[in-house]
Amino acid sequence: MKNGLALFLGAFVILALSWAGLLLTAHQQLGSLSQYKDPTDDVLYPQPLSGVADQGRLVYQDLGCVSCHTQQVRHEGFGSDIERKWGLRGSYARDYIRDNTVFIGQSRLGPDLRNTGSLELHPYADAEYFYKLLYAPHSVAPGTNMPAYTFLFDVHPLAGRQPSDKAISLPGKYAPGAGYEVVPTLRARALVAYLMSLKDPFDYPTERNLNAAAAPAKEGAH
Repeated sequence: MKNGLALFLGAFVILALSWAGLLLTAHQQLGSLSQYKDPTDDVLYPQPLSGVADQGRLVYQDLGCVSCHTQQVRHEGFGSDIERKWGLRGSYARDYIRDNTVFIGQSRLGPDLRNTGSLELHPYADAEYFYKLLYAPHSVAPGTNMPAYTFLFDVHPLAGRQPSDKAISLPGKYAPGAGYEVVPTLRARALVAYLMSLKDPFDYPTERNLNAAAAPAKEGAH
């Protein structure tokens, strides 16, 4: 029994030290990261989220968007993310320091969203596009398996009221019908602000060498 107890305690101590070492190493590597100041224009990157976008981050979390979407662009040579226009470069750890919760995810039932707000990659993706995508996904992305989030919108009758300047324009069969308008709620507007904030346009000189393509496998290697 004494040997068994000593063996158990020894294994426990080894596992505890290994776990603590893993956490401390990660904290040392990532916890000290800060914003990078671009010397050409004195702008700090990554830029902080606006208040509305930060509220949208909570809506994103509440809706479980991370179940179907990742937010991590694989570096060249490790996948086709850049070819798919999911990013201009691979993601760095520094990209995530502004995020209170990091939604890296692990399932790609839908596209990666790390740069979904980049107009350079997606010039069509304005706020109206995202509202349509949330209310009637097939109206802008035919064949998508994304569900409709109609509960994020109000359908108002136009009779006896001033039309809303926030109403979205839906084509054909997706329109609400004559005499009605579809207006995004505050949650929808916050979520769209968050989606449009997702972009990593700056390539940090301190991390650029980490984006080198993976070396090709040697012939005959196992």
